[in-house]
Amino acid sequence: MKTTFIRVVNIIIASLLAGTSFGIWMGMNPANYSASTYLEQQQNLVRSLNTLMVSLVFLATIITLVSAFMQRKNRAVFITLLIAAVCFASCILISRFGNLPIQQEMLDWRSDSLPENWTALRDKWWSLHIMRTIAELLALVLVAWASVQKQTEPDN
Repeated sequence: MKTTFIRVVNIIIASLLAGTSFGIWMGMNPANYSASTYLEQQQNLVRSLNTLMVSLVFLATIITLVSAFMQRKNRAVFITLLIAAVCFASCILISRFGNLPIQQEMLDWRSDSLPENWTALRDKWWSLHIMRTIAELLALVLVAWASVQKQTEPDN
């Protein structure tokens, strides 16, 4: 029962994380936004989702590692879940060292005084977001695949 519960929670957390990022990717491409629209939208996005997304990616990484440990006797599932955890961890690194510095700078911008390089920073943030989303989607696929595999021992 414990393994089944962890598998379900793992899928839910991974799905919430990847789904939110995928929705942003598909629906909020900033390339055609005016400067003021971009700034307002991006500042709102960061303020409203930053804590949630950071929490979800840390939780997804931890629960994926717990799930891997619980299923370590099934080598294919164990390795698959470790790879998924690495994907989630890569999102943490991309966010921390890529997106976060740009977000912190952008939160101080005003629409009447954007920095000269605002479009370069916007595009860099967007590219990092796409990389992060692909890693989350890959992790979700791996978690889902591992979750539908037959368990090698009775569920605890």
